[in-house]
Amino acid sequence: MKTETRSIKPADVQKNWILIDADGLVLGRLAAVVANLLRGKHKSTFTPHVDCGDHVVIVNANRVQLTGNKAEQKVFYWHTGYAGGIKQRTARETLESRFPERLLEKAVERMITRNNLGRQQMRNLHVYAGAEHPHAGQSPKSMDVGSLNRKNLAAAKKAA
Repeated sequence: MKTETRSIKPADVQKNWILIDADGLVLGRLAAVVANLLRGKHKSTFTPHVDCGDHVVIVNANRVQLTGNKAEQKVFYWHTGYAGGIKQRTARETLESRFPERLLEKAVERMITRNNLGRQQMRNLHVYAGAEHPHAGQSPKSMDVGSLNRKNLAAAKKAA
């Protein structure tokens, strides 16, 4: 019996729209699920060298949770290019800043391949800090990431 591997062509790709509410979800676990959806690894027609993933719309990105002490201890650095120009910002400062959706975008971006295909797949990610999004015309299907695994939902913080 002969088995053959089938590669899908870019013209044959069927892209769906998926809506995810990030309220109360753990950042890294959500990013891993979204990265797989963007790559298309959930489809039986997955082809590594073709953008066969879906469009993913994420709302309430400002309500994503970090477990443990990561909110204060996770520090992002960048350099301005000037002498002594190293800057830093914690994950909490990023969530409370003007663009909280960037935390989730960067987490997903770091899980996608770093090449032309990865940049093409990242264009299919649409992240919004609030509950509103302009993609209602595409009628995205809602996906409950919290029900996939109990660890995907952040435990309620104990009031001390």
